[in-house]
Amino acid sequence: MTTNAEPAPRGLYQNAYVLLTLTAAMWGANTNAGRLAVGEVSPMALTFLRWIMVVAILALFYRDRLVADWPVLRQRLPYFALMGAGGYTGFNAMFYLAAHYTTAVNLAILQGAIPVFVFVISAVLHGTRIRLGHALGMAATLAGVLIVAGRGDLAVIRHLTFNIGDLMILAACFGYALYTIALTRRPEASGIGIFAAMAGFACLTSVPLVAIEAFEGTLQWPTPKGWAVLAFIALFPSFISQLFYMRGVTLIGPARAGVFANLVPVFGAAFAVALLGEPFGWYHAAGLVLVIGGIVWVQRA
Repeated sequence: MTTNAEPAPRGLYQNAYVLLTLTAAMWGANTNAGRLAVGEVSPMALTFLRWIMVVAILALFYRDRLVADWPVLRQRLPYFALMGAGGYTGFNAMFYLAAHYTTAVNLAILQGAIPVFVFVISAVLHGTRIRLGHALGMAATLAGVLIVAGRGDLAVIRHLTFNIGDLMILAACFGYALYTIALTRRPEASGIGIFAAMAGFACLTSVPLVAIEAFEGTLQWPTPKGWAVLAFIALFPSFISQLFYMRGVTLIGPARAGVFANLVPVFGAAFAVALLGEPFGWYHAAGLVLVIGGIVWVQRA
């Protein structure tokens, strides 16, 4: 199994940066897609259908690869169940539910908390040493998250009266940080095979969520616009970006790869302002400066 990023030629590192930047762009677009889906498809139906589409793509185009990987994959089914349920279903369900309570700009910027969580969890679980420069950079990133969540209101920040949607996305980010670290312990199989196993369990574990929506009477199947949004989400944020992210973690490790989540606010906020016409307040700018500045600080340290 892979326990750490293996040394790689400089060219591979450059490729990792490109892959992870494209991943952040797709995740930034996903924050806006989540907002566009409000009123067009219910959150749990969106979570379930996106993984149905991904599984269908994998079965249609990568069947031979999956059959070849199966002897290895079946030995780690509990691992894939946890990764699919936590990293995919849990994150997506919380994310799309949060989209009903907060803005696309906030959804994008608050994802900057992922690398902070990755560093902290690595320190707790693996004894990774956090130097002063790391701590200062992470503090700056957290300050940016707090400013955005509190919308620049010191009273809100002081009393921690966050919007429920903001708290949901932060909880989702914590879960995705655990997923990122756990990727270093994936079995030796192709990226497609590993992704297919996790996507399959994501699909299965999203069924109860759809059932709950149906029981509560809040289930909404996609409108024509909802299907268009769903197709985009399934192909780019759900399929291509996840393969890119896994490859990036393999090449440069979870801490360095997780750092690229700080680009999500940049892409997400830009898309939200350009495509959705959402206002861009001073606290968004301040949050972006602190989040991006903090991660640069960590990299230099």
